[in-house]
Amino acid sequence: MTWWIVGTGLLAAWLWLLATALASADERPAPAPTSARVPPVSLPAKVTLADAIRIFRAAGLDLFLADAAVESARGQLQAASALINPAVSGGRGSSATYDPSQCGTPGCSNAQYSGSVSDQGAVLEVLSGKRRLRVQAARAALRAGELSRRDAERTLGFAVKQQYVAAALAKAALGLTEESRAANEQTFRLVQARYDAGAVSEADLARAEAAALEAQQARDLAAQSLRQAKVTLAFLLGVRAAVPDYDVGDEPMIPREGGPLAASTPESLISLALTQRADLAAAEAQRARAVAGLRLAERERVPDVSLGAQYTREGTGQSAIQPPTTAFSLAFTVPIFYRRQGEIAIARADMHTQELQQARVTAQVVADVEGSLAAARGARLRIDRMDSRLMDRTRRARDLVQVQYEMGAASLLELLDAQRTLIAAGVERVQILSDYWTAVFQLEEAVGMELHE
Repeated sequence: MTWWIVGTGLLAAWLWLLATALASADERPAPAPTSARVPPVSLPAKVTLADAIRIFRAAGLDLFLADAAVESARGQLQAASALINPAVSGGRGSSATYDPSQCGTPGCSNAQYSGSVSDQGAVLEVLSGKRRLRVQAARAALRAGELSRRDAERTLGFAVKQQYVAAALAKAALGLTEESRAANEQTFRLVQARYDAGAVSEADLARAEAAALEAQQARDLAAQSLRQAKVTLAFLLGVRAAVPDYDVGDEPMIPREGGPLAASTPESLISLALTQRADLAAAEAQRARAVAGLRLAERERVPDVSLGAQYTREGTGQSAIQPPTTAFSLAFTVPIFYRRQGEIAIARADMHTQELQQARVTAQVVADVEGSLAAARGARLRIDRMDSRLMDRTRRARDLVQVQYEMGAASLLELLDAQRTLIAAGVERVQILSDYWTAVFQLEEAVGMELHE
């Protein structure tokens, strides 16, 4: 009777705990809507590069997705750390063909009571080290997820910087087309006045008008490109409403001076990258996860043993159909036909894959640093040449031809050609700056840190 009272009490307590957990789950507040978890983004009237990076790190939607992946890995670690719940059962039955009133001794009854409890293999899972290896693998996976989130900030930050440069240089290109439009309209007015005076032919008038219209077309296309660049930048910054017509800074118009790009060697930058790159550290964490997974797969060959205790009775005393009986049991599968060879092979292949992936990331680090450093230095040489002499001489040539044309010493074709050459040189400078800043930001991405100059 004592065992029955204890078993019934345990079962009642377990049911009460289950009901309490379910009730508390129903009372738990619903998850916050997306608008509450992801704050709206408000762009200032003028966005600088520092503003763009700050807004992206605070409200970038892709970073929120990376955070969600980390939370998932944290939940998997919590699940791997949990102990298996015990199984408790109880029952009541009766013997249909037994009449206890016909029994001449006390304690006869046709009511059967039973109860059992099992650890479902929880004890042996801890003693065999399976739980420890499972936790070790989940912890390595969480570490890899956290590093992947940091690496996402590195790669997505490069995209934000690159798009900011695209917007700033599109603004500069719009300024060039405005200058071209104003110059060509001034030329057209001058030719129109000379044509009215009978000094030039209608062919010159048509050429001047066509050049002015082409300049207007180029200006409209540049304005469209600038707007598209701003909209794309706003998307990367997490703007989820109508994009305002904000302004961007002019920082990309001036290349950086001196600093690590001029003083560093490929070897020093590669060494720095190998210690800074989060994706390389994440690859190492994934390899550690795979190693723990292989050990766990090998340990799973140890059969799961469930420890159980059971209490049964039907009546009491010597005349009871089933006197109070307590039994203890062990239950396990016998690994005769299959010893988890498939799971072990899969885990071993995963470990080999992660080792190769780590080697591949290391090789990628070297290639990224070497390639981006060469591109940055090559673009810097071209922009220095452009700023030191080429732009100045091109503008000087255009101004001289314009004066000569106004004095009648140069033809209209020479003037239009000089104007086109000046605009082409300006567009080339914008493109070189784009190449330069892309290479600089790629180098920062390759090293895994900002290289302030």
